[in-house]
Amino acid sequence: MNTSSCIGIYTMKPCCRIFIGYRISSIFGGSHVKSRNSARINLSKSHSKSVHHRCYSNVKFQEKGYSRCVVGTDRRAFCNSDSSWGHSRVLAKNSFLIDKGSSRRGILVIPRVASDIRNHSTSIENHVNEKGFEKIYIQGGLNVKPLVIERIETSNENEVVKEEDNKVDLDILKDLNQNVTAERDASEIEKEAWKLLRDSVVSYCGHPVGTVAANEPADKQPLNYDQVFIRDFVPSALAFLLNGEEEIVKNFLLHTLQLQSWEKTVDCYSPGQGLMPASFKVRTVPLDGSDGAFEEVLDPDFGESAIGRVAPVDSGLWWIILLRSYGKITGDYALQERVDVQTGIRLILNLCLTDGFDMFPSLLVTDGSCMIDRRMGIHGHPLEIQALFYAALRCAREMLIVNDGTKNLVAAINNRLSALSFHVREYYWVDMKKINEIYRYKTEEYSVDAINKFNIYPDQIPSWLVDWIPEEGGYLIGNLEPGHMDFRFFTLGNLWAIVSSLGTPKQNEGILNLIEAKWDDLVAHMPLKICYPALEYEEWRIITGSDPKNTPWSYHNGGSWPTLLWQFTLACVKMGRPELAQKAVALAEQRLSVDKWPEYYDTRSGRFIGKQSRLNQTWTIAGFLASKMLLENPAKASLLFWEEDYELLEICVCALSKTGRKKCSRSAARSQIHV
Repeated sequence: MNTSSCIGIYTMKPCCRIFIGYRISSIFGGSHVKSRNSARINLSKSHSKSVHHRCYSNVKFQEKGYSRCVVGTDRRAFCNSDSSWGHSRVLAKNSFLIDKGSSRRGILVIPRVASDIRNHSTSIENHVNEKGFEKIYIQGGLNVKPLVIERIETSNENEVVKEEDNKVDLDILKDLNQNVTAERDASEIEKEAWKLLRDSVVSYCGHPVGTVAANEPADKQPLNYDQVFIRDFVPSALAFLLNGEEEIVKNFLLHTLQLQSWEKTVDCYSPGQGLMPASFKVRTVPLDGSDGAFEEVLDPDFGESAIGRVAPVDSGLWWIILLRSYGKITGDYALQERVDVQTGIRLILNLCLTDGFDMFPSLLVTDGSCMIDRRMGIHGHPLEIQALFYAALRCAREMLIVNDGTKNLVAAINNRLSALSFHVREYYWVDMKKINEIYRYKTEEYSVDAINKFNIYPDQIPSWLVDWIPEEGGYLIGNLEPGHMDFRFFTLGNLWAIVSSLGTPKQNEGILNLIEAKWDDLVAHMPLKICYPALEYEEWRIITGSDPKNTPWSYHNGGSWPTLLWQFTLACVKMGRPELAQKAVALAEQRLSVDKWPEYYDTRSGRFIGKQSRLNQTWTIAGFLASKMLLENPAKASLLFWEEDYELLEICVCALSKTGRKKCSRSAARSQIHV
């Protein structure tokens, strides 16, 4: 077996000096890093089939397997890992008992990245030279002198005294609060929300790594609500970041990154490299043969335990979005520049940019692969995935370090961004004018100049839509496939189209105009409907499979989800319409605390607490807090959204064709795209 060694950064507390040797299946071949006084581990040539990350307390060890943090009676900590991601060693004195007056000195060692994606056909494959990161395949190890960065910190975790070669510019944080009004005392509801949010924090090896989905003490069957979900943690992360608490977010990003490349198998089949878990749980189990000793185990779920066994497509997209948000708010861009983090971004992108049979730039997924994680007829190219995909691509383009190994990947990202924005703006958008055009469509057109490119039959226009669509405003439909348009309004996808500028400025304004015009349908007594309208009668039976949880106007089928509030607030702040968000926040504030912070609400107007809704739902709590802080600090809110990138509109792969067979379809619609 050819091996290559790679030393990376690992700054998890409580360690002072940390070395990681990476071993990624199909990507890195790795040999562990030898460290003085560290326990010796013999590595098997075969990949470990276990998916556990362990933290041991009050026991010394010398055995193979897992990632461990061992605390002995002399307070010396040892961390070891043989996960598919890497092998880590930690050696520190007094790791968990650092005096406030003491200082810590750490060494960050960054080498080059070596990886091999030869087993994955991606859309960037044809554009990558043999020296790119996808093709580097070094035998016998990486004979590269690592770059050593000296970093000296005081006892104050946020104060950097000296940092060479990787300096984080924190000056940008000084101007963030210039536009903020005088501080006000938190309301009783906000104090309650903060207490509940902090009560939901999950610790691993003594350090916060996330928040559980729900923390309802009376819940005797928590199912997976006692786990840390990547998508659920995003509003919690933003609430902590906006409140100046960054440690939990950094820990979360790094721990989930370690879980990324662990082996995951369902019925003897493994998904592609780069898949992020939907969730993970910290389990505490006793150690065999040790009196009173225990171990903490990080147990991830990649979909093999989920209802329907669906891979969480959106997890990797949310992770990239949160990584950018962390850097923007804290100014700590060193995290996203780390070699392991850069590699993690690339793995996610390779998974998303893989070649397939698609003729469209939108991402093809199965039903239940996002927030709507049950059968709801969103298989294909749902808007929610496309909007998050677009946002993640824009994040990655900002964060990727451009060099000879990544320049072709960045070019592929630019091409995909350009094609995806055109595709969604042109074919997903509907307003009164567009619906009238569809109503008059000719069908069965066989031509490159066809108007009805997807062969949509006019009779597909639902009767409710004709009277529902306002004269002013419009929205992006929920899904588009050959011969099918899903005309339902999906809130999350439309909000992220605004936040990421996937829609045109005029379309983004139109979406908010529609929400305002249809306030009684989309907000009513509780913001906001996850989708509108609900599937009912025979349509509900066929599309959901008679799902008893997704009955009409409940849960994912037209239920009202308060966690969408922070995304609505961000969209409103971007478009200069904060009064809409303030109205929605005030509406939610009247009920959420009284109703004990439910997960979702039922009925057409959102008057009832959901029939199976968990109480003390964390992302309901965090979404409310994040919304309040975003409204109070629009300067920080502006760090989280994107403006129109007009350069993307000019990028077109058709211009690269040397034959006359390709005809660009953009020219006919260019005038409307630029508005």
